[in-house]
Amino acid sequence: MKLADLKDADLLSSVLNSLQFKGRVFCYSELTAPWALRLPAGDFAHFHVCRRGRGWIKVEGTDQQVPLASGDLVILPHGSAHVLGDSPRSKAVALELLLKRRSPEDNVVRHGGGGAETIAICGSFQFTNEVGNPIISLLPKLIHVPHSETQTCRWLEPILNGLANEAQNPGIGSASLVNHLTGVMFVQAVRAWIQRQPLGQGGWLGALRDKQISSALNVMHQDPGHPWTIAKLAAEVGMSRSPFATKFTSFVGEPPLSYLTHWRMNLAAGYLRNEQFRISEIAERVGYESQASFSNAFKRQFATSPSRYRDKYRTKGT
Repeated sequence: MKLADLKDADLLSSVLNSLQFKGRVFCYSELTAPWALRLPAGDFAHFHVCRRGRGWIKVEGTDQQVPLASGDLVILPHGSAHVLGDSPRSKAVALELLLKRRSPEDNVVRHGGGGAETIAICGSFQFTNEVGNPIISLLPKLIHVPHSETQTCRWLEPILNGLANEAQNPGIGSASLVNHLTGVMFVQAVRAWIQRQPLGQGGWLGALRDKQISSALNVMHQDPGHPWTIAKLAAEVGMSRSPFATKFTSFVGEPPLSYLTHWRMNLAAGYLRNEQFRISEIAERVGYESQASFSNAFKRQFATSPSRYRDKYRTKGT
């Protein structure tokens, strides 16, 4: 499947953009065989770039281990524990320990036994608006983007060059540049992964391939504040009410109005963090006639009130 074949590709963009990335680089690493780094499970996604040389990555608790070549990118969207090394048999050292030992002069992590060299960039990104987003749960534990893929090279190379430069030579504005570069990298990696998926795949991604269900999703995303009903959505895509509801639930995994509520709350959380609107204004923007009904819906999804949610992010300084 090609993304160009998707009539509602902008729907995918809106979902990915709503995640609100916060990316950073842990380290620029010069590694010599034998070497291996272990990263524990965390609340943020990891990424690794094999800048030069070769290596392997293994997701702990699974049989999945993938060879890496120069220029390859791997992303672990769910922050799974994993080991990165020159060989699946090499003894792993905690990356956290190596970060404490890195040279203060050039910020480079150096580790290994003196053999063949591998240059790697390690980092992470957090999704500050993950709850209620329909795509994250569908992503695999590991996304591998080989540099050998012709179409991939065109966008991956300049991004990796930028990350390498900022990791080696951090300066004024580096954090902002890295944040933008990692965000683009994640979106492009997800697009590359989707292109490799079989046409028969279901779920939310499968819904994008169905003209009627993707159209229904699109109108909900374009106008989430509209007073949608199942009947209105069905009419919008030229279907009867009952067949539409059944088909939507089959493809997406939840009923239409349940999906709409989750998406509205996802948007509301973003508005609350940005502090641009009063809570009453946010309620109206996402389709609620009263602040009370909006607050009840928000609390059901996030287990806290909108005001306390906003206060929590003020405390964090986000």
